[in-house]
Amino acid sequence: MEKWPDNKAWLLVLPVFVIVAFSAIIPLLTVINYSVQDILAPGQSVFVGTDWFKEMLQDYRLHDALWRQFLFSGLVLVIEMPLGILIALALPKRGWGVSFSLVTLALPLLIPWNTIGTIWIIFTRPDIGLLGHGIRSLLGITFDHTARPLDAWITLMMMEVWHWTPLVALLAYAGLRAIPEAYYQAAKIDGASSWSTFLYVQLPKMRGVLTIAFLLRFMDSFLIYAEPFVLTGGGPGNSTTFLSIYLVKIALGQFDLGPGAAFSLIYFAIVLLFSFIFYQALQRVGRGEKV
Repeated sequence: MEKWPDNKAWLLVLPVFVIVAFSAIIPLLTVINYSVQDILAPGQSVFVGTDWFKEMLQDYRLHDALWRQFLFSGLVLVIEMPLGILIALALPKRGWGVSFSLVTLALPLLIPWNTIGTIWIIFTRPDIGLLGHGIRSLLGITFDHTARPLDAWITLMMMEVWHWTPLVALLAYAGLRAIPEAYYQAAKIDGASSWSTFLYVQLPKMRGVLTIAFLLRFMDSFLIYAEPFVLTGGGPGNSTTFLSIYLVKIALGQFDLGPGAAFSLIYFAIVLLFSFIFYQALQRVGRGEKV
């Protein structure tokens, strides 16, 4: 007689499912419920179907915020990925300098996100900030991220690059250290230059960690909220109002739960879709296929 397999091991996974249900699935279902209703008063609601989704998709302010979000995430990836790889290549490979360099490099990652914004507010102030006062003294230019959209974008980009490039560098360094020494010896015997070694040995071997770094940085930059909210509050004007800030303004500032819920689901779908597209494209590039 055939015995049924012992599935008691699933009991060990059950707590994880319970935690995920309370932390992700139930809130998601709640948002979906709000997105198809018009909340008139506590305990009073009217089913509106997809009306909130249509309204949000036609909102020009959402379109503007989406454009700014893609621009910000694109600039972040273009700057942080090459810079992180360069830093990883420059880090020492042995000795006491390895631990010292890695710990020092990781320090920005340990600072809370809301504190990052406060640090850069003080750092870029034209009266007492080291950067703001230095620019005014040396170049004669008043650098003010609270009044000038370009200055606000420059400050946001510097803050984001300073905060998160270490993550890319650490992942790239881990990928470099995982390459067997035999590959370098073979490249040396073949007379390969440093650039050829990087292009044909190091870069292909770092494909996995760079894919992870790319996806992490895209998703995190696309979902950014705390740093720009503390630093600029979405201003000056709406120049740094990204999707997350606009969502909070709708859901909490105006207390429009229906439109806010619909917007949050659209936001979630955009992040999920582009993360999937980027992952598939990067995997094909890694296999040498055409995108």
